[in-house]
Amino acid sequence: MATKIYIVYYSTWGHVATLAEEIKKGADSVPDVEVTVWRVPETLPEEVLGKMHAAPGREDHPVITARQLAEADGVLFGFPTRFGMMAAQMKAFFDSTGGLWQEGSLAGKPVGVFFATGTQGGGQETTALTAVTQLTHHGMIFVPVGYTHGAGMFAMDEVKGGSPYGAGTFAGADGSRTPTDAELALGAHQGKYFAGIAKKLKAV
Repeated sequence: MATKIYIVYYSTWGHVATLAEEIKKGADSVPDVEVTVWRVPETLPEEVLGKMHAAPGREDHPVITARQLAEADGVLFGFPTRFGMMAAQMKAFFDSTGGLWQEGSLAGKPVGVFFATGTQGGGQETTALTAVTQLTHHGMIFVPVGYTHGAGMFAMDEVKGGSPYGAGTFAGADGSRTPTDAELALGAHQGKYFAGIAKKLKAV
């Protein structure tokens, strides 16, 4: 049976959604892996989203329920940063997984993260670090990308998001910046790398 990878994200202006699609391309390149991209429920009213000039939800990415997480063999969570931590929409989704926690339904499953921040000092590492607490309580196995992407992770010739914790991008203070080729390449690599790890773990 195919290894089922779920990419589950929240995105305000589309940056995390773009990374999710690139991560899917990487995961799709691994044989016998089935990848689905999901978004978590929005918690803000349409009026507020309109004032924020938020991007519309991707209709090709269905809204996931907490219970559906248990179907996956591995999960990659993506979210924007709010003051150095995951956005409230993703936190609300994690808060809805209490039933899965009680049952141990996610224990032993590999998990990774990716993210977007407004600026270079906006939380590319703290967002991942603070997310790990959610994953730890579920007993999930955190799979960071490390420095497996090679020399590109050491390059200093351009501003780029991402870290050993996972793929990342900068949105800019006004949300106008889009993911660069280097950021997308790390995303694709993370997807391929994570899918390979998940596949190996399922075969154990």
